[in-house]
Amino acid sequence: MIVHRYLLWAKTVSDAERARGLGMLAAAYASGELDGVEPLGFEAALPVLAQDPYPPARLALAEALCRHPRLPPDLALRLAELDGEAGQMMLARSPVLNDCELIEFIETADEARYAAIATRQALSAPVAAALAEVAGEEACLALLTNPGIDLPGFSLGRIVARHGQAPALRERLLARRDLPAGVHQALIRAVANALSVFVVERGRRGAAETADTETAEEDGARPGVALIGRAPPDMRALADQLQERGELTPAAALRALLAGRMRLFLEMAARLSGLPTVRAAALAADRSGDAFRILYERIDLPYGAFTAFRSTLHLLQREPYLDEEDVAAGLQRRIVEEALYQYARLGDTAARNPVVALLERWYHEEPADAFAATLAA
Repeated sequence: MIVHRYLLWAKTVSDAERARGLGMLAAAYASGELDGVEPLGFEAALPVLAQDPYPPARLALAEALCRHPRLPPDLALRLAELDGEAGQMMLARSPVLNDCELIEFIETADEARYAAIATRQALSAPVAAALAEVAGEEACLALLTNPGIDLPGFSLGRIVARHGQAPALRERLLARRDLPAGVHQALIRAVANALSVFVVERGRRGAAETADTETAEEDGARPGVALIGRAPPDMRALADQLQERGELTPAAALRALLAGRMRLFLEMAARLSGLPTVRAAALAADRSGDAFRILYERIDLPYGAFTAFRSTLHLLQREPYLDEEDVAAGLQRRIVEEALYQYARLGDTAARNPVVALLERWYHEEPADAFAATLAA
């Protein structure tokens, strides 16, 4: 068999020759040039071939197989797990890897792998949402410049919230003619915050720092102060506080989502379901609703509330930007209106649903009261 002959030959040649030979053998397999049982022999030997200690040999293997549409999935995964450029090439190009596998990589990957996944030609909303949760500036830049991406609106907000202070990302966004007004305002706010931090840091290094300033800084560091007048910027910390107080409930998650607090909802959902926040965001980003049903059942959300959740998520997936620190009153009202509309389409059965009564009450409340109810749930 040709694979057996290659293995014998590889022991007698230099690293460079072995890398060229391995690339040729893999290319012959990918193009269908191997006859009879030779393809099965190559697939059986691939785990051994992928362990070649010479990085260019592993890269040659990945280059030949990264676009092969019929590569067995377990072998594609094995190649994607390779260190360095070979694994990154498989993550960026292999059509065999599905969304679930890519999200699993994102949960444990490094920045180089994030960037590789972000450059895939067709990137679904769940995978893009998972990247938006954890990826660094380079990978997020790749997301924003990838024409084949399906980026949910709340994930764009997450990128701006995490990297809006990065000059390269900010310039890329501001150069877009279709930049939504909300994103533009958020970027301006990010610049202002960065300048404020700069000024404060300079002041701290000065010799004229007053006792009043020190007191104000101490007060600002206390969580209670941050809760006065607006939602705290650290939604993860707030979810932790609610969990510690025993107030993290499915009903609270429903209230958070219907108040437009997507970030808070995702942190709550992650804790209630036992899933990483990355996975919760990916499930919530699925536009078909099938993946969200998995999250919904794991959280054990209130009976009859699925329509409210799905209609809200559909709206937030379309929103070009959601500012977690200052959710617009108009957005909150549209969320409740959309949920009520979807229930109205269900007829008399929905009219007896207690969730509908809750939505109708919220519709007549001020937006700030609706979010206050989130904290009091």
